[in-house]
Amino acid sequence: MTDLTGLLADLAAETADLDAAVAALPQQDWARPTPAEGWTIAHQIGHLAWTDDVAALAATDPEQFQQSTQQALARFDGYVDRAAAERGAQPPSELLAGWRAGHAVLLTALASVPAGTKLPWFGPPMSAASMATARLMETWAHGQDVADSLGRTRTPTARLRHVAHIGVRTRDFAYLLNDRPVPAEQFRVELSAPDGELWTWGPPDAAQRVNGSALDFCLLVTQRRHRGDLAVSAAGADAVEWLSIAQAFAGPPGTGREPDRATSAPVAGAHVAQSGVAGR
Repeated sequence: MTDLTGLLADLAAETADLDAAVAALPQQDWARPTPAEGWTIAHQIGHLAWTDDVAALAATDPEQFQQSTQQALARFDGYVDRAAAERGAQPPSELLAGWRAGHAVLLTALASVPAGTKLPWFGPPMSAASMATARLMETWAHGQDVADSLGRTRTPTARLRHVAHIGVRTRDFAYLLNDRPVPAEQFRVELSAPDGELWTWGPPDAAQRVNGSALDFCLLVTQRRHRGDLAVSAAGADAVEWLSIAQAFAGPPGTGREPDRATSAPVAGAHVAQSGVAGR
């Protein structure tokens, strides 16, 4: 998962898919509410535009990033919401143009980051490859909110592997965010990819295990669905606990998504998944 050129190509493709979904929307549809409370489609795209811009700043001028985001780091929740509202208030054509231009700048900036360089962020510092993965994850997650708002079903792609990868890699981060001790042992994660391939992480003989659909796992770690609505299972007390707090994005835990009462079944040992600000 460290091929930066391939990651940037996949990030561009994920963004292009979302762009195609909103480019021809009538102006009134930009005001449609999405599953993220208080956020319209315009808020979703505005948030992505803002985040792409600050990611590009982190890649090109880390000191300026630190200075300009001190307020965000101190009051991350309100800061992100206000940034999304400010961008989302722009006319759709202006919002789209700014998002596209900023995304192009981000791709160029990440491609130019020297190997081994760590970029500052709202969570732990990360490499250019990790930043690209995070941007793809968030673009996919907010794209899910847009698709839900429009009543559309997206076709899963192999790009989900990047989302799943960051979901697995942020296991310890999720524990720390929730003030819980990080498990000492590694977990085994086995996910069925859209093409039927099996994606795996961790030692094959691990006692703590997670299995399921790659799509559902990605919906879980981006907190776009309640755990009870997803085909993801865990074996081992620690693995069960992880699925109740997992989040693949920076930002504090939040209130989460409500279960679909028509399809949800009780999940032993689980509570409502929580969502952070960056994930909405």
